[in-house]
Amino acid sequence: MAEPTNNKEDELAGTEQPFVQHLVELRDRLLYCCYGLAVAAAVLAIWPGPSGLIDFIAIPIRAHMPEGAKLIAIGVFSPFFVPLKVLGMTAVLLALPWLMYQIWMFVAPGLYSHEKRFALPLIFFGSLLAYGGIAFVQFFVLDKMFTFIQRFAPPSVQATPDIASYVEAILSLYIAFGVAFQVPIVVMLLVRFEMVTVEKLRSFRGYFIVIAFVVAAVLTPPDVVSQLALAVPMCLLYEIGIIGAQYFVRHTKAKAPDESADSPAP
Repeated sequence: MAEPTNNKEDELAGTEQPFVQHLVELRDRLLYCCYGLAVAAAVLAIWPGPSGLIDFIAIPIRAHMPEGAKLIAIGVFSPFFVPLKVLGMTAVLLALPWLMYQIWMFVAPGLYSHEKRFALPLIFFGSLLAYGGIAFVQFFVLDKMFTFIQRFAPPSVQATPDIASYVEAILSLYIAFGVAFQVPIVVMLLVRFEMVTVEKLRSFRGYFIVIAFVVAAVLTPPDVVSQLALAVPMCLLYEIGIIGAQYFVRHTKAKAPDESADSPAP
């Protein structure tokens, strides 16, 4: 990841560590990740608790069910394992900035100072985008998707979804939107590491629109609402990434050495 600088002396020279020390550092960072996940899970277990989390994520589907109706549990162990699964996934989301920070701490010794400047902002921005994608699913996509689906349900059919299948479906949507909303981060990194230019990204805009709709068709349920809800934000985020890449590259490049100090006085 590190790139050479224009400095006469490489600031990373002499900082190489033995392979065993890298393994020890990796072990420590993995332990810190586990500690963070354990704390997040403990907090969520106390409040709002597994039942509270299930009630929260079930709000969109219950709004389209008859009054007093509840989700059902077909599996024998579903009432026990499904809340634990939701608790674990929520703990990962809650601890996401901490997990990304531990990854950054592991690779930071191999980065130049100008590269370290943009790592932490990217962690913060990436976490916000992931949370934004999940919130977009919870508060907008699910409601519109269930409204669209219910229009095709015959009057003689009452929707009583299984809790396990419902949780699996919405978790897949959370992951899909959380990852898809990282488009600006990917675009900025591609430009920053000179794998592509801003001009090429602009000329690739039409192809990306097609790719966004193909990705949405693969990752979302077979309804037009959820597919549009993923493809359209991806296209908008692509444009944001192009705009942000120009500012990002300009402020994170290695500073050139001051040649005026070496030039002879007139």
